[in-house]
Formats: sequence, C-alpha cells, structure tokens
Amino acid sequence: MAETEVGGIAADRLRSLIERIERLEEEKAGIASDIRDIFAEAKGAGFDVKIMRTILKLRKMNEADRSEQETLIDVYKKALDM
Repeated sequence: MAETEVGGIAADRLRSLIERIERLEEEKAGIASDIRDIFAEAKGAGFDVKIMRTILKLRKMNEADRSEQETLIDVYKKALDM
C-alpha cells in the first residue's frame, strides 16, 4: 500500500506516529493519576510525601552522583552555619 503524500509528507505515517503518541500520552496521564493516588495513600498513612519524592530522586542517581550531592549539601550547610 502506497502512502499518501501531502506537501512531501507521508501523511499515513505521520498520522500513525501522532496517534501512537496520543495513546501513550493517555497512558501517561493514567499512570500519573495512579502515582498521585499512591502519594495520597502514603500521606494518609503518615508518611512525608516531600521526603518520599526526595528519596525517589536519590534512588534514580548512581552512587557516585548521590555521594557527590550529599557532600556538596554538607559543605553548603557548613558554609551557612547550619
């Protein structure tokens, strides 16, 4: 099946790509809603959601980057007499 070209653009291929992105965006919105629900559950159970978000961020880092960040935080805190 030959693709329809409009202005030099393969319209069928473009439509397919756009529709795939739209489906993924819908899934992403659903997942974001699920994550908000989990954070609400955690807050209801007495957990500090802000700290949980920080922990999640730290867990995504490799050990070297995490260690460097923690060291810099300590240096900055000492510089500010904290």
